[in-house]
Amino acid sequence: MNPAWVFRKTSSKIPSWLFSLTCSHPSSSRFILNQEQLCRLLSICGRQTNFKIGSSVHSSLIKNPQFYNLDKPIDNQDNLPIWNSLLFLYSKCGYLTDASKLFDEMPVIDSVSWNTIISGFFKNGFFKVGFNYFKLMYGSLGVYWLDRGTITTVLSVCEGWELSDVSKMIHTLVIVHGFEQETTVANALITAYFCCGCFCFGRQVFVEISNRNVITWTAMISGLAQNQFFEDSLKVFVEMRKGIVSPNALTYLSSLLACSGLHALREGCQIHGLVLKLGMNLDLHIESALMDMYSKCSSMQDAWQIFESAQVLDEVSMTVILAGFAQNGCEEEAIQVFVRIVKEGIKIDPNMVSAILGVFGGDTSLAFGKQIQSIVVKKGFGSNPYVGNGLINMYSKCGELEESIKVFESMTYKNLVSWNSMIAAFARHGKASKALQSYEEMRQEGIKPTDITFLSLLHACSHVGLVTKGMEFLESMKNEYGISPRKEHHACIVDMLGRAGLLIEARRFIEALPIKPDVQLWQALLGACSFHGNLEVGKYAAAQLSVEEPDSPVPFILMANIYSFKGRWKDRAETIRRMKKVRMAKDTGMSCIEVEKQVHKFAVDDRIHSQTEVLANLSEHLQ
Repeated sequence: MNPAWVFRKTSSKIPSWLFSLTCSHPSSSRFILNQEQLCRLLSICGRQTNFKIGSSVHSSLIKNPQFYNLDKPIDNQDNLPIWNSLLFLYSKCGYLTDASKLFDEMPVIDSVSWNTIISGFFKNGFFKVGFNYFKLMYGSLGVYWLDRGTITTVLSVCEGWELSDVSKMIHTLVIVHGFEQETTVANALITAYFCCGCFCFGRQVFVEISNRNVITWTAMISGLAQNQFFEDSLKVFVEMRKGIVSPNALTYLSSLLACSGLHALREGCQIHGLVLKLGMNLDLHIESALMDMYSKCSSMQDAWQIFESAQVLDEVSMTVILAGFAQNGCEEEAIQVFVRIVKEGIKIDPNMVSAILGVFGGDTSLAFGKQIQSIVVKKGFGSNPYVGNGLINMYSKCGELEESIKVFESMTYKNLVSWNSMIAAFARHGKASKALQSYEEMRQEGIKPTDITFLSLLHACSHVGLVTKGMEFLESMKNEYGISPRKEHHACIVDMLGRAGLLIEARRFIEALPIKPDVQLWQALLGACSFHGNLEVGKYAAAQLSVEEPDSPVPFILMANIYSFKGRWKDRAETIRRMKKVRMAKDTGMSCIEVEKQVHKFAVDDRIHSQTEVLANLSEHLQ
């Protein structure tokens, strides 16, 4: 077969000057392509994973003694770039066994050869083999082959705390061999340290490197932002802006991530202005980051404006806008966007499904949730843990606990969120024993609980009066797992003690806290007093709540309930009068019902709702 025909048929991306060339002259063993052209051809084949052409070139090389002559080591040395290009081809195309065999048979090797074979195994996920090659190179040949490429290649795979020692070892080699002021090496070290959780070391490398380029600054800003040092990340960004190095698109992406984490709307708007000025606002990644920032800052109007004006949208953009609506309580808008996406035939991915499942609550249509599960089954997303977790929460919040259990039990892979979702589902439905059982099973699986796990467990204990067990969980999360309780955990404890009638103990618990009690704690205590009709503690809690939130009608309403419980009608009337005097109104309670796949909200004695007659007839039938 004519090799020139193969070039034209299999790859239109090969340079035009190669179309008319064969690898060697048909009447002789002389190659038409020179060394530079062969290297370029093999490199292109590797980058495009065009193994067929590349292997054909290799076959021609093997047949030609010009490129493989053990009797002339000088020729082999001259042809080393071609052999390295072949090694790159095999590694890039995933033929690692052949790459290893080629490496062993190469007549000569250099640092590029070592770096190529190490990188090939790393990029294909064979980290152990890659590290073995690195140890072989350094152990037998030492300083002769170690260069910046080797160091950056090894550091590129150092991700996760378990590889922190490897990062430190490589850092030692950097210092020993005098690479510490090499900018590319410093950049790789900063990135590796932040990926391994060694934040102090990453900061130190950044401080000590004198020649910082845009990658150096971006690595620092990104590393801090991704590890939730949002304020420090923005400070470094401001420092960079004062210097001579200009930020690039990745720098702005990282700074927007920091703004999202801090809910820093003002700073986010300033960065938005900068990217508009530089013309980067049309970049898909920048647009998604801006939408995320505005969503996190509760500015959904701005997020929606970016979404609507975008010239091109991808799955990430759509996931961001759906998650933004869900996080900001705009369930109806999220559902409308998702329905529009489905109707327009846009490709749906698991992240988009997971985002829309986040909007479900007690007032969301169960029928719509079942339709989403149908999409999950149809698209084959059932094995995705994030989708499974979303389904568990959706069914649980819509009152279908059994369906949540079915989804959980059908999951092939259960992560921490899966267990937390199931424990929360049992707690939400008052199944405390099931919640505790799931917690024990989770621990047996070797999964460590988080603050979210304990929050659900405390809710479960609160609903069934397991005070002793709840207090044990509070101590366990602090002493056994080193988790500091948040205000939500404290509020659960107060609610648990209050439901059990231990109001004095609940008050003492609040007063003994090392932090200042907030609205949530006093409201939990006052609610318990209202339930049990405890006037003394109720007055105390109401007074504290009024100080913390003077515009809230809650203290008046709950105190009025306590007076009703005690039969003190004059005091109740006086409390209501005082509430009206300061022009506070009680929030109207709403109920929800789903009729013919549509959720209707209505108040007591509702005469405004368009379906009043239907609801009235339904009420008569229920009676």
